[in-house]
Order: sequence, then structure tokens, then C-alpha cells
Amino acid sequence: MSKRALITGASRGLGLALARALATDGWELIIDARGERELRDAAADLGRTAAVHAVPGDVADEAHRLDLAAAVDALGGGLDLLVHNASLLGPSPQPTVSEYPLAELERVYAANVFGPLRLTQLLLPCMGPGARIVSVTSDAAVEAYEGWGGYGSSKAALEQWTRVLAAERPDLRVYVVDPGDMRTQMHQDAFPGEDISDRPLPEASVPGLLTVIEGDLPSGRYEARTLAPADLTTGVAS
Repeated sequence: MSKRALITGASRGLGLALARALATDGWELIIDARGERELRDAAADLGRTAAVHAVPGDVADEAHRLDLAAAVDALGGGLDLLVHNASLLGPSPQPTVSEYPLAELERVYAANVFGPLRLTQLLLPCMGPGARIVSVTSDAAVEAYEGWGGYGSSKAALEQWTRVLAAERPDLRVYVVDPGDMRTQMHQDAFPGEDISDRPLPEASVPGLLTVIEGDLPSGRYEARTLAPADLTTGVAS
């Protein structure tokens, strides 16, 4: 029986790159994204090698989260992997903390903190011992970069509740993974007008994510591009 994963934000970038790798390995996938057309195109592509179920919507929306939980329940057999990849950058260019509009900050937290937490709460009953949860983070969660107070603090909050969940649920494998800088639309939006062609493609971070997903690393925080094959059986959380 194939393993089953739910990946949010899987229509492009890192989410799509990871979905392709898992589809190639025979995983059954449930994917979502805010852009319905892009999601349908991604599902058609992934569907050539795997069973794929596309559920368009915004993880910040409770109705959509309930739709995702219903999709998992309808398939039966539970869920082996939940990847919180969808996120919202916020205003671009990034405003300073002193000028950050609180209404925009609420939107960022709804997508990056509350949405993933609530989706986790809904799906935990479907996840048996050894199931894995991966929250995709950023170095902006731990480093104080000028102009990154909104997105960075939201990722810091995501990291903290994820790591607390790991302490509360030792029966699961719960990870925070920093994929590093990538050549994605979000990264371009963060640096409008700049040339980001020197950044690695998202595919460069996928092997590290697969090490976390398919290996035997303990719950913790990892940097995807520092993980080596030996980490499949041993490793220390950063």
C-alpha cells in the first residue's frame, strides 16, 4: 500500500518540487494551493506517476481546511505525512516593524501560523505512530533581518509551536526544515527588481527534505541543504 502525503502550497516552487519527488517514489498525494488553475496543471503533471487529489483553496480559510481534512478522511487509511509549505510573504517591499500594517500582519499570521496549526489539529486523528509533520521555515525565523519583522516573526511562531508539538507527541516525527534561499516567485517578490538567478532552484533542497521524510532523524530543526546521506540513520537537530 502506498504512503499518503498532504502538501500545502504544491502548485509551484518547493511544494511542487517535493510533490514530484514523492510522486516518483509512489506516494499518493493530496495537494492544495490558492491558485486553482496552477494547482490543476500541477495535479495533471503529477498524476502521470501517482494518485493525486487537488483541493484548491487558502490554508488561512477554515472552510478550506475542513475540505482538506474531509479529503483525507474520504480516502481512508489515514495520513503518513503532512507538509506545511504554503505561506504568505506579506507586503512587498517589506515594511519595517515600526510601519508594519497590523491588518497585513494578521493576514501573514493567519496563513503562516494559525492555518498550519489548525490544519494539524484537524489531521492529527488521521496520523498514526511514526507519521511525520514537516513545517517549512526560513532563516528569517532566527536571524534579525531588516524589513523581515512580519514574515520572520510568523515563521518563528510556526517553528515554536511545531517544536512544542514534537515534545508533546513523541509518537510522531515532527520537523522544522529550512530549505535555504531558493529561486522562487516568493523570493523574487521579497526582492523586487533584483536579479535572483544566482539562487538555487527549489529542487536543490528536495534531497534534504527526503532525508527528513524517509530517514530516521529525530524530531527537530534541520537545514535541508546541509543534510547528507549519512543523516538517514543518524543526526543531531540543529
